[in-house]
Amino acid sequence: MKEISTAERRSQIAQMVTEKGQVYVSDLVEMFNVSEVSIRRDLTLLEESKRLKRVHGGAIPIPGSFRTDSFEEKQKLHNDAKERIGQFAASLIQQGDIILLDSGTTTLEIVHNIPPALRVSNMINMVSNSMPLSQEVLSWPSPNLTVLGGIYLPDYQATVGPQTLSQLHELTADIAFLGTDGLTLEGGATTANVLMAEVDRMMADHARRTVLVTDSSKFGRKGFVPVKKVSAYQTIITDKDAPMDMVNAIRAMGVEVLLV
Repeated sequence: MKEISTAERRSQIAQMVTEKGQVYVSDLVEMFNVSEVSIRRDLTLLEESKRLKRVHGGAIPIPGSFRTDSFEEKQKLHNDAKERIGQFAASLIQQGDIILLDSGTTTLEIVHNIPPALRVSNMINMVSNSMPLSQEVLSWPSPNLTVLGGIYLPDYQATVGPQTLSQLHELTADIAFLGTDGLTLEGGATTANVLMAEVDRMMADHARRTVLVTDSSKFGRKGFVPVKKVSAYQTIITDKDAPMDMVNAIRAMGVEVLLV
């Protein structure tokens, strides 16, 4: 396994507990090539944040819990890949485009990389349910931004629910940029929250082109709530560490996969 940050290691451990039902300290030491002390510290901190329950020799899920990384936690993960993906995705945006953007951290990187020439009034129209994204865009000179109202979810720093969906129902966009918590050939793109899935699903349905932006760590990972089948996306932008067998299988479905 390539060297990863402590935050990434802890996120992967929490995900493994959710997917496998139990993990063992000895296996984690070997997998991540770190000391037993480091793994036990990881498990202690993950238990304190209610990501798992420690047991003798390892950890198990907390019954009835399906907590995913918070927005702040996700921002610490796979930053280099997300920045490259964001840069490339931003290059697809043209003057006059109407753009839907969900609340993912990779989607936020797209906004960070939109060229200055497109950041002024009436060059592009953006619609989003993300508070961090909205705060970023509102620092631009006279931006054209629609912030979707609704129920605010602190862990996602985003709005969801009937009001959000009602506003989206009235819109049609050129491009929807969407993130994901997991991507499999069988289950498509998934997320950990039913209300978040509803918003992403409607964004995809109301755009002429739907672009999935996701780092390679999400490939092969199945989340809690299905959003869309793989074939529903016209383009997937990911990094070069994506498993080529899965990339080739997705391309065989007629979906454009771009590795950056």
